[in-house]
Amino acid sequence: MGFTIGAISGLSGIREIRELRPGARRRERAQLCTRVAEYTSLWGWDLVPGARATRSGGRVVCSCGARACPSPGDHPLDASLEVPAGATVEEATRAWAAVPGAAMLLPTGRAFDVLEVAEHAALCALARLERMGVPLGPVAATPAGRAWFLVAPGAAAELPELLYRMGWDDADLDLRGRGEGQHITAPPSDLAGRGPVRWLRPPALERAGRPPQARLLLGTLAYVCHRSSVVRPRTPDGPAAVR
Repeated sequence: MGFTIGAISGLSGIREIRELRPGARRRERAQLCTRVAEYTSLWGWDLVPGARATRSGGRVVCSCGARACPSPGDHPLDASLEVPAGATVEEATRAWAAVPGAAMLLPTGRAFDVLEVAEHAALCALARLERMGVPLGPVAATPAGRAWFLVAPGAAAELPELLYRMGWDDADLDLRGRGEGQHITAPPSDLAGRGPVRWLRPPALERAGRPPQARLLLGTLAYVCHRSSVVRPRTPDGPAAVR
């Protein structure tokens, strides 16, 4: 079962959802609850309602209501409203009815951790990894040009040691981990008022509950991130060069 429900675009936020006609609102709510149930029941992931960001008078406003929110549209609303893995459609519908218009956030450090890189590096790495036949889990891309590789839990804490063992510990890499106590925004929710997160590789039934070990991907990700970091700026004499 794949993701087929249309995304709710980001900049208009919760206000746009409320302005929909009653019939359209009901359809949007039904679609969103179905999506929530996909994450919890089909993929077996916990889901947390998150804040949404809108633009008002030229500034970004967070739906949490805080006047000086440090992360507008990019944080959980209330951890006590979490929908646990295994929740049914009925349970998901009841839970999400309490937070209409909330973004869907996936806690990291539980079913999976995340390796985060720039999207252009992710696309290069994906092509290499697929050619090599490396088992891959889901990969998401954000409207901010970042990409998230879902890997086995524990990767974020082990990342410095793994990079050391592979000889990448002294390299300046645009590569970081997200683990326990953090989260990612689940597609197709809006991220910080910039637009929807999308899947580069959507979850698959055969692998959703068994994300790959980080060490299988990390060498390629580190190499591609390093190559990206040494691209020289374009010069009048020709295109950018790579050392």
